[in-house]
Amino acid sequence: MATTGSWRRQVDRDGGVLLFRAAGVPVLLAPSWWLGSAAIVLIYTPLVGRILPGVAALNAFLIASTFTLFLGLSVLAHELGHSLTAIRLGLPVRRLRLFLLGGVSEMMRTPARPGQEGLVAVAGPAVSVGLAAAFGVAAVVMDPGTALWLVVAQTAFANAAVAVFNLLPGLPLDGGRILRAGIWAVTGRRAAGTRAAVLGGGVVAALLVAWALWGILQGDEDAWVRFGVCVLTAWFVVAGARGEMSAERRRTWPEGLTLAELVQPVLQLPAESPVSGALTASAGRGVVLVRADGVAVGLLDQDLARRLSSRSPHAPAEQAAEPIRPETVLLADEPGEEIVERVQGTAAWQFLVVDLEGRPAGVLRREDLRAALDRR
Repeated sequence: MATTGSWRRQVDRDGGVLLFRAAGVPVLLAPSWWLGSAAIVLIYTPLVGRILPGVAALNAFLIASTFTLFLGLSVLAHELGHSLTAIRLGLPVRRLRLFLLGGVSEMMRTPARPGQEGLVAVAGPAVSVGLAAAFGVAAVVMDPGTALWLVVAQTAFANAAVAVFNLLPGLPLDGGRILRAGIWAVTGRRAAGTRAAVLGGGVVAALLVAWALWGILQGDEDAWVRFGVCVLTAWFVVAGARGEMSAERRRTWPEGLTLAELVQPVLQLPAESPVSGALTASAGRGVVLVRADGVAVGLLDQDLARRLSSRSPHAPAEQAAEPIRPETVLLADEPGEEIVERVQGTAAWQFLVVDLEGRPAGVLRREDLRAALDRR
């Protein structure tokens, strides 16, 4: 970074520093990553002295720092496995973030099929297993007892541990996503898989805390360090599982609800109509504004129409139109969960619903759908 200004331009709004882009995906380093890395160095430095007797304190610190860097790169490779697989399957990825407890690949769209979910989930542990095998083989052929051998051997062990832990069957871990994909494939219901994997997340968190408490009761030397790490990880698992359950509720179409119950009747008006008249006509209805040549210019944006009407009531209603884009058009027979997915993933407050012949059948407002999901 040449200047302070260039550094600031690469800081994400939530504080993550942009490292680079992989296949167009921003890779961010959160401030908490430094805290986690510092903790690993502090914990691992004394261990180096026990494994390599006689090593100088500075050398032990450098070895611990090198191992921490290798661990960070391993986590990055794990998350790139998720992100690149998702992109290959047509699932856009918003960003990849490295933070205190590891990393996360944030997809912009929920997988539409269980196969997609399973493949994306298994890709990360597969990378970790591959790295564990590669570093393990390298450690076997190297002379034991050297600093380089220790870094390589510990990196192999760390990648194996990352793979095993992530394959535990509970959300938000990869194993929980694999479990959800399996139940989804068998039952045809994603929500059923989410509930089972959330329960699995609770079990994983409880086992982590139990293991930490057992270490304290046994008087293990590293008992309190283990306790802190396990409690923090358990909190992460529980919080992630709850977030997954909330997201599932927000995207699941309420049973027995039909789209016709949510849409407003639609009214077509000339685009040159006075905005004050169009606003009056829009009470309880969606308004499609149509030019003289029959081309629809958009849906009347009521908030914009009110502001325009207060200044210039006779202005053409077209000036208060929200454009009709392909992503804001819904089919009347479209599956409910696909409607929820589209509405939540599109920056628009109203959507035009058309019948099988392409004729306007109503207007769905984002707030009406949100209210229906909240009531559920």
